[in-house]
Amino acid sequence: MKEIKVTQPTNSLDHDNSTTSRRYMPGIDGLRALSVIAVIAYHLDLNWAPGGLIGVGIFFVLSGYLITDQIILRWKQDLRLDLKDFWIRRARRLLPAMFVMLFFTAMWLLLFDRSRLAALQGDFISSTLYFNNWWLIFHDVSYFESFGPPSPIGHLWSLAIEEQFYFIWPLVIIVGLRLAPQRGKLIVMCLTGAFLSALAMALIYQPGADPSRVYYGTDTRAFALLIGAALALAWPSQNLTDKITRRSRYILDFSGAIGLFTLILMIWRTNEYGQFLYYGGLVLVSILSAIVIAVLAHPASRLAKIMGCKPLRWIGVRSYSIYIWHYPVIILTNPTVDTGEFDGFRILFQLGVSLLLASLSWKYIEEPIRQGLLGRWCANLSTRLRFKIRPLFIFIAVPLIILSISCSSNLDTKITADPNTGTITNPDKNEHNVTLVPPQDEEDSIVTQETPEPSSKPEVPLPVATPVPEPIPLDPPKKPEPQAQVQEAGKGVTAIGDSVILDAAPYLQDLLPGIVIDGKVGRQMSQAQEVVDKLRAKGKLGTRVIINLGTNGAFNSNQLRKLLTSLEDVQQILLVNTRVPKKWQNTVNALIKKVAAEFPNATVVDWHSSSEGKASYFYEDGVHLKREGAKSYAALIAKAIQKENK
Repeated sequence: MKEIKVTQPTNSLDHDNSTTSRRYMPGIDGLRALSVIAVIAYHLDLNWAPGGLIGVGIFFVLSGYLITDQIILRWKQDLRLDLKDFWIRRARRLLPAMFVMLFFTAMWLLLFDRSRLAALQGDFISSTLYFNNWWLIFHDVSYFESFGPPSPIGHLWSLAIEEQFYFIWPLVIIVGLRLAPQRGKLIVMCLTGAFLSALAMALIYQPGADPSRVYYGTDTRAFALLIGAALALAWPSQNLTDKITRRSRYILDFSGAIGLFTLILMIWRTNEYGQFLYYGGLVLVSILSAIVIAVLAHPASRLAKIMGCKPLRWIGVRSYSIYIWHYPVIILTNPTVDTGEFDGFRILFQLGVSLLLASLSWKYIEEPIRQGLLGRWCANLSTRLRFKIRPLFIFIAVPLIILSISCSSNLDTKITADPNTGTITNPDKNEHNVTLVPPQDEEDSIVTQETPEPSSKPEVPLPVATPVPEPIPLDPPKKPEPQAQVQEAGKGVTAIGDSVILDAAPYLQDLLPGIVIDGKVGRQMSQAQEVVDKLRAKGKLGTRVIINLGTNGAFNSNQLRKLLTSLEDVQQILLVNTRVPKKWQNTVNALIKKVAAEFPNATVVDWHSSSEGKASYFYEDGVHLKREGAKSYAALIAKAIQKENK
């Protein structure tokens, strides 16, 4: 079989020309294309790909396989590995395209949103130096439950994990090859590391809590890279031949087809909040990916020919560029007030711009530099300036320029205090300040607690129980209600919620006098049981309870079921579903509807449908309520209370 020089991928998201002769595997590019399509669909919040995040897991396995395969091939040929050459080729392949994207993103923010650029300095620095995933972990930045406009470079956490792998793994594998050159021992070493990494994910993950820690961590995601590395040791590409029996070919293609179908099914059916992913689901993704890669790497595979068709190969070849560019395009072109409504035209525009920028990057940056343009350019410049410039200088100078742009945008912050409430606000920071409001009396009170929560909502003091506009009539009464009945409308009603309930608090008090409201910014469903227990102990838990939670993240059915079981002695429970332009919205609303049907005293208040298409109700984050939205929200709940009373 004739061998050709590669334009062979050596990275989960890239290609690299190497001096080593290797066989080009077009089916691998097809798998790359499928993976990047899944990731883009996930970032576009398309309903048919709630599990699109597993595309990153597929990329990790590809990285582990292709890099280890390359290292083993070089070791066999030269009995050594030139680490300096390896790392420079990695930098030459990965850094230029990323630096260009970071530069243009920084310039865009510098021109149109300087305060946002100042807030993203840590993201730019950590992304440039490839420790972004750990920066996000140590700063408690959620991948799943963040409010306000996301970072346009938030997707670079995965490249940080890969670059850390590229730096550490060659050292580990060289030591392994010297101490235990037998393939079997090296495979056991890789699989042992993968087991420990998967175990760490299962032990650190907390059901019902934000899974960002285990999702970002190099330690908890290394199993995918190591499974790919083990495959390279057991199934080296240079040892594969198309001389196999027909039966073996059928087994090969059948295995690959089943693995590929299962991966597509998981992209369609799983989501980031299911416990399954973190208790072995992502490990299963890695194993299935390894099976598919093994089949696609085999020259006798017919599945490889199908996956290597021109459209998929075109996307796969440019998958690194597409991955680099798609996320900033999506984030920077999303509407200012995002209520999560589907906009087909905007999605097509975002896809078109992403593909255009990726094509330009691949043609004019990545390919020329891969072919030695950077070295020739540096040599010519050195000749003209009469001193020597190493290409590595570019990898130092460019990030310094990016960082200087980011740092120069740090505008003077303005801190103001409201003269009436004393609430301190900083318009350049995404902090949500809450004023502690003392209860006015035993029954008519707002219980608030102070805690920071990222939010793009303008910094204004939350409404307190001060004189408010006239209440909105729910239904024009035929005759005035007795004054005593109006004053008692909210007696025995307790509302437990997050910042959304706080937005509507004064209007709820006006429509339901006597209501007890316990709201806290950033509150999760996992905290609700503790609130219920405390209110019950103080004698403030009413016979009618409103639960408004789910804005800040998903929860599981067991948590909600346990909460409702503890409220079985309550006459009426109103579960308010959520309107939040985040991936957990549909998960939360479906779960509320399902569990509420199991309890006869539970009713769902459909805020999601009531607020559909009402952008005027919300601030820019699409969650927190303006005056109009707060009035409508309060009226919806009051109507549900009054309907039940009748």
